[in-house]
Amino acid sequence: MELRIRGERAVLAGPGGEHAREVDPHKLAIGADLAQALHEWARVASAVSADSGVEAGAVVSQRGRQLAGRLASVMGTTVRFVDPVTGADTVVEPPPPATAPGHRFVRAVLGPPGPPGEPTPWLTGLTVSAFIAAVVVVAMLALASTLARETSGWLALAASVIVTAGIAPSLWLIRRTPILRWAAYGAAGGVVVAWVGVLVIAF
Repeated sequence: MELRIRGERAVLAGPGGEHAREVDPHKLAIGADLAQALHEWARVASAVSADSGVEAGAVVSQRGRQLAGRLASVMGTTVRFVDPVTGADTVVEPPPPATAPGHRFVRAVLGPPGPPGEPTPWLTGLTVSAFIAAVVVVAMLALASTLARETSGWLALAASVIVTAGIAPSLWLIRRTPILRWAAYGAAGGVVVAWVGVLVIAF
């Protein structure tokens, strides 16, 4: 999106250069206050650029960058505008989306969820992880309890060590693979939880 000044009015244009369709800010869902601020800035900028006031020009340039930043944040897109005083071509990027506290905690524990730019299906992924964790816990505890009852607790402990050592390399290899990484997270968590029960059963 490009922020332009036509006469003493601010207009917004999509991609397409000078031939792109221009829209009045009041016709977009950016809020009446922001639209009015853009028009006021355009009127002042037109007067200052004609008068060539140095201090006033600096204020107009700073105000233009601030408004472009607000516009990028509201619209969620990159905003480009040419400073009417200095002629500098400025591109303002939208701020990154806020991360919920729960998501920040999961990122801190599990690390980055995948390649940059990949959508992160937190709800679906964590549901799969919880299901896999439950399956692993039930399977390991069933194995340990059966071996402890039929043979000895030490054999149950040894079997749990073998199972853990066997799946650990696979879980490590797929920890960054899209989709499969959620199963790896769940299986790893299930192994940790299951070991508490295994130790209780064995001893």
